Amino acid sequence: MSGIRETIITAFPGAKEVSAWTLTGNKNLSITVLTFGGIVQKILVPDKEGRLVDVVLGFKNPADYSGPHPFFGATAGRIAGRVTRGDLTIGETKYPLPINDPPHHLHGGIASIDRQVWQATPLSREDGAPSLKLTLTSEDGENGYPGKIELSVIYTITNDNCFVFETEARSDRPTPVSLTHHSYFNLAGEGAAPTDDHELQIPGDSAFEADEWMGLTGECHKVEGRPNDARSARPVGEFRKGLWKEHGDLYWLGESKRVRPAARLRDPLSGRILEVATDCTCVQFYSGIGLDSSLIGKSGFPYPSGAGVCLECEGYPNAFDEDKRFGSIMVEPDLPQRTRTEYRFTNQSTSLISS
Repeated sequence: MSGIRETIITAFPGAKEVSAWTLTGNKNLSITVLTFGGIVQKILVPDKEGRLVDVVLGFKNPADYSGPHPFFGATAGRIAGRVTRGDLTIGETKYPLPINDPPHHLHGGIASIDRQVWQATPLSREDGAPSLKLTLTSEDGENGYPGKIELSVIYTITNDNCFVFETEARSDRPTPVSLTHHSYFNLAGEGAAPTDDHELQIPGDSAFEADEWMGLTGECHKVEGRPNDARSARPVGEFRKGLWKEHGDLYWLGESKRVRPAARLRDPLSGRILEVATDCTCVQFYSGIGLDSSLIGKSGFPYPSGAGVCLECEGYPNAFDEDKRFGSIMVEPDLPQRTRTEYRFTNQSTSLISS
């Protein structure tokens, strides 16, 4: 049945008051969101016969998210992605950010918003779609960032099997914000074989250059003729072998006030398709190469390299200076920043790859 329900987690470390909220749409697509980190613990997707499969990596026990993990399902920020060498400069003032992915700053730093408890409020919509709003205040100076910001994230399951992820940021002074949703997707199921056979398509015709440590150099190149060209669907396993360190790249989508296609992923075994659309300027593809079987998933099996892939819609992480080539992630007082990303699930037997 469609709707929304809360489950109190009584054994969360640190005696934190954490809840799990499950949102179910009228076609049985459902997500479970933790107030800890705004983490999406579970996404259940029906197949053609209505059988539900969990398609995101993570832990069965919510308390395990308080331990080490690679941002499974998290809301990442204040700045998603890598700020090169942690060098945040606004005007003439430098704000050194903590280097938590040497030599760069990654996903907001240490114990950032993905490690804090958000406040939850169910929302009422005219169409009856289940919707949940999480809010969090990040204080001035937290992880080196200037300004006090009020963050909100809205999770909605629409009537056509779409998971909508919306963000809003308000600040009392100019400061950069770029949030992303960081699920690892395996459309065959979170405990299935690695995603090598998944078919990936990214319409972006340009991607950013990275240095030896995956930090951005500020250079953006056309993908035509390069190994990172995914404008036509390609098997993930084959595709990642041509990427630097088999990691994945940040693709430039351009500026837009409306959502438009950012990526498409298909599992050939089940026929499940995930279509991602966003009004963000970039999408980061991550191959999951860093998984090493040390983490045990919800099905009781370890997650090997490539067990899931990420499609992180975000702003250009270094878009906080006067160079506006790649947009801006700055939030100004009295001018809130809003983003919208959609994850639409369907099932189709036809391959995305042209024969």
